[in-house]
Amino acid sequence: MRLSQDQVNAIRHTAQAVLGDGVRVTVFGSRAQDDRRGGDIDLFFETDQPLENRAKVLCKLAGSLTMALGDRKIDVILKDANTPPARIFDIARRTGVPL
Repeated sequence: MRLSQDQVNAIRHTAQAVLGDGVRVTVFGSRAQDDRRGGDIDLFFETDQPLENRAKVLCKLAGSLTMALGDRKIDVILKDANTPPARIFDIARRTGVPL
């Protein structure tokens, strides 16, 4: 995985601050592969709790991550208890690295 320990800590801290202690975070895509270079940071956030306003939480996550990690390309995917299954969730779980 091509994230520094400081970046991992910042992502975990942001996830817990926004979604609580039960959140699971997975980095996937090119940053999950040690043999690749560059690329954006693809993050999959998963919680078993239903979210009242998923769009608001997505915006809060994206903004908080930008503040913590700096101005870089970050893709955020969020699954809560009410989100229907999607292929991207399976891909992130299968190919990603849990943080």
